[in-house]
Amino acid sequence: MRRRTRRALLQLIAFGSVLFLVIFLTRPSSNTKTFPWTKIRYQTTATTLPEARGICPGLSKSLKPALVVSRVSSDDSKWLDKLSKKYHLCVYTADAPVDTISKNLQVPANRGHEAMGYLTFLIDNYDHIPAPGAVFVHGSRWAWHNDAPDYDNAALLVDLNIPSALEISGYHNLRCDWSISTCPATAKPQGSLEMTMQAVLVPYDERSVSDAMLPRALAVLFNDIEAKLGRSDAVRSQCCAQFVVARENIWQHSREEYVALRQWLLDGTGKVQGSGAAPADDRIAGRILSYVWHILFIKQEVSDAHSLSSGVVDLVRLNELACPSAKDCYCRLYGRCDLEGCKPGNCPGQYRLPKDLLLPRDWAATHS
Repeated sequence: MRRRTRRALLQLIAFGSVLFLVIFLTRPSSNTKTFPWTKIRYQTTATTLPEARGICPGLSKSLKPALVVSRVSSDDSKWLDKLSKKYHLCVYTADAPVDTISKNLQVPANRGHEAMGYLTFLIDNYDHIPAPGAVFVHGSRWAWHNDAPDYDNAALLVDLNIPSALEISGYHNLRCDWSISTCPATAKPQGSLEMTMQAVLVPYDERSVSDAMLPRALAVLFNDIEAKLGRSDAVRSQCCAQFVVARENIWQHSREEYVALRQWLLDGTGKVQGSGAAPADDRIAGRILSYVWHILFIKQEVSDAHSLSSGVVDLVRLNELACPSAKDCYCRLYGRCDLEGCKPGNCPGQYRLPKDLLLPRDWAATHS
């Protein structure tokens, strides 16, 4: 065989191999859209678990919904005082020094951003979730992700209609605007080749990295290879880990499941590095869990006995429930009804994404 012919043949084989690889990696992985996301089964290698130090005082006798606040010391907490008439306050300060005497409102580590406070509340107060449910929020009153024209979370929480918010599925994210969410159809599937390459090429992009890690994290958390997202399967969800959930939806999962989920976070610190533990980077670990809350808490209608017995989640239906239209959301949650000019993901004048996801430094001082 001539050298030129041999070279052309090798080039053709190389091209064919690359083409086959691209087709293989980008093909739909499965026709099924159901996943075994009904029970956390993560197995820790830790020999000891944190003591219960996150009890919320007075919660067992409260008739008000719990307001679970996950904050750090630099967050001003005075804004929460006026909410105490509507809510039973359970405020966790992630970076507070350990008080070995107290059993109240402490977290085992400053880890996973808001997730550590949320999970500690669920674990240490599991038997005393109030009948009206619980609202989970960050500790800052003024933040770019608060879905109000002036970004004021205090105003949102005053207006929040909890029974209406929980009416459809027992869970609702507090955001209505779709910006920075994966609700739009243009948001790439987390396990896609494009997302994987983006995470590799831009490792400092925490959103891409956490998205690319989500498929494997789901398989680990639910301890089932079938729980791993396919390359064309997108989890549609709102940003930014602030939500309201019914007591019954919390109790869909055992206390032990929340313990396992929190331990997944703690194991990733490196002190106890279990197989599949959370990434050490808090920004990545926290973002992964921001996708998990609605998977855990949204209650889906079961259409047949087989679905009920198989313990699976319908991804298409989950995505629909996680991403209601902005117009319906504003009316249902905050009483802002009859809004005009709305598109599926936004309504004029209700929310504007600030530049670089930052509010001016004097925003709190000029708006309080």
